[in-house]
Amino acid sequence: MKYIAAYAGTLLVLTALDMLWLGIFAKAKYEAAIGHLLAPQTNVTVAVLFYCLFALGLVLFAVVPNAYSSDWGKTLGSAALFGFFTYMTYDLTNLATLRNWPIGVSVLDITWGVLVSVCAAAGGRFAMNWLGHD
Repeated sequence: MKYIAAYAGTLLVLTALDMLWLGIFAKAKYEAAIGHLLAPQTNVTVAVLFYCLFALGLVLFAVVPNAYSSDWGKTLGSAALFGFFTYMTYDLTNLATLRNWPIGVSVLDITWGVLVSVCAAAGGRFAMNWLGHD
């Protein structure tokens, strides 16, 4: 049950924050910079798959391995690195392969990836601790 709680907490925070980010805070920036690449409709199936798998990655690489440490810094540091390397992979690949991909979007996106990963892993660890991790 503790692992389900960790996953649910991580997924909930990740999805909620990313919806706010993409739907409100960064929407205009992304539309201005890469609007010509955006699909008219979001592929919901693929989006759900991304959130489910990204949350699983955070649980496996940041939350569970550090759950028994009293130092939350290990969980948050691992989550920050997970977010950095995953988002950096996507954004640097875009910079390498897409014509006129804006570097500012990559910097913003990588920064967001680190922040949302830390917050989501904190949500997962909190949920796991709330249930107890014996």
